[in-house]
Amino acid sequence: MASESSGEIVVVGGGVIGLTTALVLAERGRSVRVWTRDAVEATTSAVAGALWWPYRIEPVAAARAWALRSLEVYEDLAARAEPAGVRMVEGVLGETRLDEADGWLAGRVPGLRASTTDEYAGTGVRARLPLLDMPAHLPWLQERFVAAGGLVETRTVSSFAEVDAPVVVNCAGLAARELVPDPSVRPVRGQLVLVENPGIDTWLVTTDASGEHAYLFPQPGGLVLGGTSEEDAWSPDPDPATAEAITRRCAALRPEIAGARVLGHRVGLRPTRPAVRLERDTLPDGRPLVHNYGHGGAGVTVAWGCAEEAARLVAG
Repeated sequence: MASESSGEIVVVGGGVIGLTTALVLAERGRSVRVWTRDAVEATTSAVAGALWWPYRIEPVAAARAWALRSLEVYEDLAARAEPAGVRMVEGVLGETRLDEADGWLAGRVPGLRASTTDEYAGTGVRARLPLLDMPAHLPWLQERFVAAGGLVETRTVSSFAEVDAPVVVNCAGLAARELVPDPSVRPVRGQLVLVENPGIDTWLVTTDASGEHAYLFPQPGGLVLGGTSEEDAWSPDPDPATAEAITRRCAALRPEIAGARVLGHRVGLRPTRPAVRLERDTLPDGRPLVHNYGHGGAGVTVAWGCAEEAARLVAG
């Protein structure tokens, strides 16, 4: 086996966190392989609504720093012609006060303002944020990683001892529950409905008094309607009654959605943890193991900031 200094690294996990981390390492000159159980289009990341916003993620201060670094990258990608699947799109964050958002964004998002009653009936913030089309973004990440010399291998890992590299990076998401093992990793199930877009070009995120979510994201493949946050729910199968309730909540916000043709249903199990685990550890045989998991529904939002921190931890 090669030494740690030779630069050989295996990243376990091929979702947005794993691919972004592998890409950052590869573009810094390291020899990197990604071991992924699922093809990129079959990962939890592939079904994400993928609006940039630090949703339900701890620790808050670190997550905001990771998110702001990721924002820089997404703004740059959105300005380029390459097909990264990133656009800057206007929309409203419902149940959010301007002082809450501006308190940490501090002028970082141009044009950030309170929403008008025409835009949203409740209290909200209008912003222009990155919106990612994950069926385009994940293959783009993989292609850029391979172009940097990386290799993606379909492998199911039951123990880090199986990994034949001097350095291992754990981006296993929900699988970290068994692999680490870490029983604090739990699924938060999200269900989405994809409908034909009746002409909506802005996004909207809301939460009602009972805690039910409703959000809509205009994507190239249709209008994504959401959603749910079901803790400790493991079913990957769409529930028809849930889909009907999602559509009903979204149509209450935008009546034109009511008659939209349904194109498909999606379910993702967000890999949630009380706080993101991003730290350097050691395997029983002395090899370094860098953990980067537990991002819940905010993996896309913090991917680049976390990837760069993971790369620093790899470097020691």
